Amino acid sequence: MDKKQHWESIYENKSPEEVSWTQEVPEISLELIDDIGLNKDDAIIDIGGGDSKLSDFLLDRGFTNITVLDISVAALNRLKNRLGDRANQIKYVHSDILDFKSDTKYRLWHDRAAFHFLTESEDIKKYKQIASEAIDGQMIIGTFSESGPEKCSGLFIHQYGEKSMEQTFKEEFEKDKCIILDHQTPFNTIQNFIFCRFTRKE
Repeated sequence: MDKKQHWESIYENKSPEEVSWTQEVPEISLELIDDIGLNKDDAIIDIGGGDSKLSDFLLDRGFTNITVLDISVAALNRLKNRLGDRANQIKYVHSDILDFKSDTKYRLWHDRAAFHFLTESEDIKKYKQIASEAIDGQMIIGTFSESGPEKCSGLFIHQYGEKSMEQTFKEEFEKDKCIILDHQTPFNTIQNFIFCRFTRKE
């Protein structure tokens, strides 16, 4: 089963209550976003955000230029169905992040879903290149910490600490701040995350 088939199967067969990453309120992401002072029409992209509620809260805050990228059509359809009449206020991109090509420069790049699944150095390098070419502003990455799980959804992941996050992105991005978070899953287990915000270097 390839990556796209894996995630289509997950989103076609499991409810939000059956997957570990579900968040009713993405508090840390919103806190890090609110600090930036974005304009309401600034371009924002949420990587792997198909079934995340971040878009709902961004719309509630009045943002008007939101893109959601996801590898899974089923995940994007869940978002559209949940947003209902507001679904047409979002741009949708069905793509593996490593295949993503954008003509848009994003003021904010947010990723709580995709980056930690990149375990090969070449894939990490490609992600950094895609992000650095697409961002004209800030990047927020939420990923499993060094105290977090080693696998998610049956796949091995890459764990990070503050130093390794800073080291990974240091060529193109300046670290602003990092926050450690204990995420409580819908089935009452704890997963430790690290969220870091970076600014694209001039």
